[in-house]
Amino acid sequence: MIIFNGTVHPMDGPVISRGYVAFEDGKITAVGSMEELHGPVEGLDAEGGHILPGFVDAHCHLGLFGDSLGFEADDGNESTDPCTPQLRAIDGVNPLDRGFQEAREGGVTTVLTGPGSANPIAGQFLAVKTTGRWVDEMVVKAPVAMKFALGENPKSVYNDRKETPVTRMATAALIREQLSKAQEYQDKQAKADEDPEEEMPDFDAKLEALVPVVQGQLPAHFHAHRADDIATAVRISREFGLIQVIVHGTEGYKIADLLAAEGAAVITGPCLTDRSKPELVGQTLENPALLARAGVKVAICTDHPETPIQYLPLCAAMAVRGGMEEEAALAAITSTAAEIAGISKRVGSLTPGKDADVVVTTGHPFDWNGRIKAVFIDGKQVAKEC
Repeated sequence: MIIFNGTVHPMDGPVISRGYVAFEDGKITAVGSMEELHGPVEGLDAEGGHILPGFVDAHCHLGLFGDSLGFEADDGNESTDPCTPQLRAIDGVNPLDRGFQEAREGGVTTVLTGPGSANPIAGQFLAVKTTGRWVDEMVVKAPVAMKFALGENPKSVYNDRKETPVTRMATAALIREQLSKAQEYQDKQAKADEDPEEEMPDFDAKLEALVPVVQGQLPAHFHAHRADDIATAVRISREFGLIQVIVHGTEGYKIADLLAAEGAAVITGPCLTDRSKPELVGQTLENPALLARAGVKVAICTDHPETPIQYLPLCAAMAVRGGMEEEAALAAITSTAAEIAGISKRVGSLTPGKDADVVVTTGHPFDWNGRIKAVFIDGKQVAKEC
């Protein structure tokens, strides 16, 4: 298959003003200028539109909060226990939810989806493609991250029940306690492996799930809006040597230089919402731009269903409105999003050898008057002009 006669955004190199993308057996095989092609070309004519890698939403809850449904499809928050690292998003995602179709129609081909932010430790996120009937066959990486939450959400959930945590201090303390237990659990396992006389600790599903986090193998995604909550996420990450990613980071721009010095990545968004709670008082469209200018690695998310998944390109366009460079905003929903997610070996750019996830648009993807012309996932067309 070849898609030709369009402006190609490889995301791993310069934009090609008139180029093509070729793929075979689900993988990209070539990207280049139309001048490289000789003779008649058969395939999909982009007709002067744009050819891009499939969009990557680095944080959402797709398939865990059912479309147009209430309690019966609300599987995002296990709010019966504040610490649930053993939960796996793969066991809750409904791949037949209408949101997946709308994702495809919006050019979103890969998402990171998982538990909400009711719990200080919420569980495991996974990365999946947005086409399929059985989630196991859609997985790009599972788990892809461990979800933590700070600030208002865990406070409000458990405060209503007069259970812990009811303060930010207690939220952080619960996280520290579980991470410390995981370190101790890991040490006991290591000693038992080395010395047959040492007793192996009893199996603990929670601690087993946290061991890769404290080993620095599984990233810790911290839900945090306010600058002080972001600082708590950084503090805990320092203490335990975690791979830290700040999710939302609404007031990240207030401490952008400090986040850059820490090497913390930030998944910003959602931006197309109201200030629905006090910790969103500092929300601004300029946040992604200010973070990026400070040297912070930035992705943009919808937090679906907070912003419907198909509006991911619009969220990136709003970041441009807020001062972000156009290609940086495009990277925030393609290559940079994939890098932060740890899945850039497969998706995020039109690089030969990567998955053939390709989006063709009639105009620039940030032009709301343009339309999606075609979407391919693993080389198969999954959406036509929408």
